[in-house]
Amino acid sequence: MREIKTEKLTVEFRQGVTPTAPIMPRRYTLTHSDITAQLFLTIGSNYAYDKINAMRDEVLGEWVNLNNCYYYYVYLYIDGQFIDPSKAPIRNEVFIRELPKALKAIRYGDDKFFRAYPELNQVSIFVFFRSSTPWFNRIENWGTFSDYEIADSKRYYGYK
Repeated sequence: MREIKTEKLTVEFRQGVTPTAPIMPRRYTLTHSDITAQLFLTIGSNYAYDKINAMRDEVLGEWVNLNNCYYYYVYLYIDGQFIDPSKAPIRNEVFIRELPKALKAIRYGDDKFFRAYPELNQVSIFVFFRSSTPWFNRIENWGTFSDYEIADSKRYYGYK
């Protein structure tokens, strides 16, 4: 699995969300810079739409409670309104290759939250691949956040 450079992760908490609360609503917007390889994780009660660009290569995630069980949902936009469907195969491949890195960044960036609610390390992560092409439009189970923990004794919190 691809490793993340934790020193390149910046975490921002938006109004109404702290490093340990609430569980819901708690939404994650992970974006990046192709130039610097910097990762930007914004955690808030809403997605950080102001951080999303026309490429739509962000990773969106949220906690969901169904029948008193928590799940973590991830939303990836393979193609759609602003993205050429002919690019779906390449975008799908890139998302699959980079998603473990993104999940590690989310787990690492919100570590205080996972320490406050260790049971959430064991909930299922469901990934919704959104595409206008039926072949790429699907839902997959990507394990649990315990699969994406980083063993790093020097915790880095680039909190804003």
